[in-house]
Amino acid sequence: MTAQHLTPYDTVLDTIGWTPLIRLGRIGAGLRTPIYGKAEYANPGGSVKDRIGLAMIEAAEERGELKAGGVIVEGTSGNTGVGLAMAAAIKGYRCIFTLPDKMSQEKVRLLRAYGAEVVVTPTAVPPDHPDNYIMKAKQIVHDTPGAILANQHFNPVNPEAHYQTTGPEIWQQSGGRVTHFLAGAGTGGTVSGAGKYLKEKNPKIRVIAGDPIGSLVTGYARTGVMAEGAGAPYKVEGIGGDKVSSTIWFDTIDEWRQASDRVSMMMARRLAREEGILVGGSAGLNVALALDVARELDDPDAYVVTILCDTGERYLSKVFNDDWMQENQLLDRPQATVEQLLQQRRPTSAPALVQVAPAAAVRQALNLMSSWEVSQIPVIENGEPVGGLVESALMTRALAQPSVLDRPVREVMDPPFPVVEHTFPTDRLAPMLTRENPAALVRKDGTLIGIVSRYDVLQQLIGTR
Repeated sequence: MTAQHLTPYDTVLDTIGWTPLIRLGRIGAGLRTPIYGKAEYANPGGSVKDRIGLAMIEAAEERGELKAGGVIVEGTSGNTGVGLAMAAAIKGYRCIFTLPDKMSQEKVRLLRAYGAEVVVTPTAVPPDHPDNYIMKAKQIVHDTPGAILANQHFNPVNPEAHYQTTGPEIWQQSGGRVTHFLAGAGTGGTVSGAGKYLKEKNPKIRVIAGDPIGSLVTGYARTGVMAEGAGAPYKVEGIGGDKVSSTIWFDTIDEWRQASDRVSMMMARRLAREEGILVGGSAGLNVALALDVARELDDPDAYVVTILCDTGERYLSKVFNDDWMQENQLLDRPQATVEQLLQQRRPTSAPALVQVAPAAAVRQALNLMSSWEVSQIPVIENGEPVGGLVESALMTRALAQPSVLDRPVREVMDPPFPVVEHTFPTDRLAPMLTRENPAALVRKDGTLIGIVSRYDVLQQLIGTR
């Protein structure tokens, strides 16, 4: 292992940058083109935005805009705020950040942990609305003496920081072999700055911007026209948008690609479980698109690098929360099978399948129903269902005509209950069960193993099983 951090640092700010480049060999298994992730989550503030937070503060100091006791204000998706707040804590500045309400609670709490003030604004407002998080930040600057707006979307220091650091690191770490560089475009600083440096080293390098489906930026990049409105809503944080940032250097970017929330977040979950790398949804988007690029290239001499933007610890309540993912239609609910439904029943001494033969008397069938507290019994002959008995209908008939009690069930039985395999999903069974057909038999390996009733399915639906 290569020795690292051989001497002490003066402050935590000195540890920003020189993040590892890691081959994603399990995610890319079977592909001839290798994929590498630049582990920006290894920065001290946990994201790629540490690089620009410090750079923007130092540039404002050099210009004389930020003075002792000053206030740093920014509209942020969270990570830039952390980068700014971390540097401000060392340098003694006050911070106020505005965040859209779609951002995770982890990010809000994290910013407050660094001593920042946080103002949460609504997501679903136009970019020029006073409650938009960028507009709100500008108003705070106007109303606060000594305040500056970091202005990451329009601050040239943003892409310049990546030109000076991220690009050179990737070039050196890849040994100059990088052929494709892909990064999500929020402010566009990473893909623009690092991409420009890499292209200067090798003009053949292809720079690709990633964007969530729902963002308007890709459409603008392709047509030169910004669509009206705020675009379709999406859940991936920190990238995409409904405005064009001057920090996106469109002439540096060769191609724009998009991915859905589901694809992005499921890839983030895969990275944790397959690569041992815990990152957020924007990194998931980057890797998913990089995987597409590598698959299309199918070239062992190509070398795809993407950005692992931030730590997944900021998304434990979202991307890595099954309930949240399912509520937002990003993760399918596990399908319970009829066999699992049978197994969830409370243990009793009753047989797994209470049944009668066609020759049995109706009286015997009713006694079985009463003894084992079941409301329906299949009529079985030679291991196959030939009919069905439902307690309510059978009792009504016996009360009206008592002689029925001594007749064989074959003379009074209804058609057999339907049979489903043990792997049959419970949610597909529900529509099959009606008042006239209140149960279904379950078969496994050719043998009937139980019966599932409307009552069983209803109990599962209301959560008592």
